[in-house]
Amino acid sequence: MLPPPPATSQDLAQLTAQQWKEVLAAEPRQAMAWMRTAARLGLADAQAVAGQWMLNGHGCERDPAIALHWFLAAAVQKHAMAANMAGRCYENGWGTPPDLARAVPLYRQAAELGLDAGMYNYANQLASGKAVEQDHRKALGWYSEAASLGHAKSMTKAGRYFEDGLVVEKNLELAFNSYRQAAEGGDFRGQFCYAGMLAARGRKAEALQWLRKVPETATAKYLKEAGALLLESPDEDIRAIGRQMLDAAVPQSNAANVASSKSV
Repeated sequence: MLPPPPATSQDLAQLTAQQWKEVLAAEPRQAMAWMRTAARLGLADAQAVAGQWMLNGHGCERDPAIALHWFLAAAVQKHAMAANMAGRCYENGWGTPPDLARAVPLYRQAAELGLDAGMYNYANQLASGKAVEQDHRKALGWYSEAASLGHAKSMTKAGRYFEDGLVVEKNLELAFNSYRQAAEGGDFRGQFCYAGMLAARGRKAEALQWLRKVPETATAKYLKEAGALLLESPDEDIRAIGRQMLDAAVPQSNAANVASSKSV
């Protein structure tokens, strides 16, 4: 049962963990109304959740601009997830014109507060150098920190540094282990890279198993790129998976076009 809407910050302070679970599991529109009330009272957790729900359209009309407002309000209170999401809004142009210069300090804040996703996003900016001075050594440091927390995408990124020998000594064993952990953690890029190293070691059957997993979570863009690469393989079984990836990319692209046309 949904607890009564809070009237004061003291009401919020008295909520139990079970009551919070009841709010999160409640009928979306009722839950959103309750969360807005809590957000307006200044509770950072409520502001972060309200922002995510506004971004997703959970229990309300989707409104990325208001979502960004709540993310920023919570970020001021050092809420790591909200800072990271505000950064994503600025990077992707959700509710605001794209502005990487504003995204970077928010990602850095989330990273320094210990959020693995914030570390990953901040490292991406350091690696690209688009809105901050490029620094691959610092980028690898943040990827490694996030990887130590179990962040699969960061494991893949760290593996790339070791495979290429960028700012560190080339170490294919470390790259292999990083890709393996990323693949097991569900990152489709890690699965693809791990499969490539397995194939290079003559472990074709395992490589094929991981390649078949890639389309389950990969984006259409990645499937096109990966599929094209696999078509260059001398091995017919690998080329066949490449063709499957290219075929799988087409329905995703069509779905994205339909969604885009509906949002105009």
